[in-house]
Amino acid sequence: MQTGARLSEVTGLKREDVNLGAGAHISTRGKGRKERCTPLTKQSVAVLKSWLQEPVRGDTDVLFPNTRGGRLCADGMAYILAKHVAVARQTCPSLKRKRVTPHVLRHTAAMELLEAGADTSVIALWLGHESVETTQV
Repeated sequence: MQTGARLSEVTGLKREDVNLGAGAHISTRGKGRKERCTPLTKQSVAVLKSWLQEPVRGDTDVLFPNTRGGRLCADGMAYILAKHVAVARQTCPSLKRKRVTPHVLRHTAAMELLEAGADTSVIALWLGHESVETTQV
């Protein structure tokens, strides 16, 4: 996800945490139960709109359920990501030498913000870091 959310934040998302109207964003609860709102790109909004039209499985509150309808766990998320990375490797040879994990996606979101000219303090807020020093690492 382009938000740079932590794995636990993504798997903990509920449908009510997604706002797809003006100022589209997700509301997450991160480390230390801190809450923050992270903006969504137009592409993410389109994908989430489509996802929310899918039939609900199990727990109706969970945004990304597992196959039984409960909350998706870290291993489930890693499995789904690995499956999609395997498909992407067929057309993107550079991925064959890279290890892609949910945390790598978080780093990628931060690097994209940095390359787009975002200030490090903004990136720190976006990622939910306590201090800018954590972000600079």
